Amino acid sequence: MTNNEASWEPPPWEPPFAGTEAEHVVGALERLRATFRFKTDGLDAAGLNTSIGGSSLTLGGLLKHLAVQEDHTFRVKLSGEPLGPPWDTFGWDGSDDWEFTSAAADTPEQLYAFWDDAVERSRAKLAAALADGGLDQLAHVSFPDGQSASLRRLVFDLIEEYGRHTGHADLIREAVDGRVGEDPPSEWRP
Repeated sequence: MTNNEASWEPPPWEPPFAGTEAEHVVGALERLRATFRFKTDGLDAAGLNTSIGGSSLTLGGLLKHLAVQEDHTFRVKLSGEPLGPPWDTFGWDGSDDWEFTSAAADTPEQLYAFWDDAVERSRAKLAAALADGGLDQLAHVSFPDGQSASLRRLVFDLIEEYGRHTGHADLIREAVDGRVGEDPPSEWRP
């Protein structure tokens, strides 16, 4: 960006160009969330259930998996709460593949709502935690030696989770309808 482009308004998921550590960490997470949601947006059940190659991974499964990961990170790991609704009412069995395999039975509207709602809950919990202790505060989850993880570690773990699965979503979405690109267009909204 040059000085002549001072009127440019970044999209809401763009990390700050210069900000605090917390603003950059949260900004990186928000950018990955937006890119992932863009890669999965606007598909019907057939599109959300498409897999490629020898993989059984689908965009619908990724939506549901990342929704569970959002709640698990900020409810269970950060706060020590049970996973809770909606997962406790859907027969979640705690296995590593439940959300991937059960997503095929969910409608596109349900899958988008699972993810959108979980992200909203996570944003609220993360904002409250940042206001009440910042990234250095210790989370509820601890390692076998008793050492607790910091909020910073939880957020970076979620960024890693999104990074991995946004790459998967990129490949699957291109196979569904050819959608490619790194970031959503600035005017895009889910």
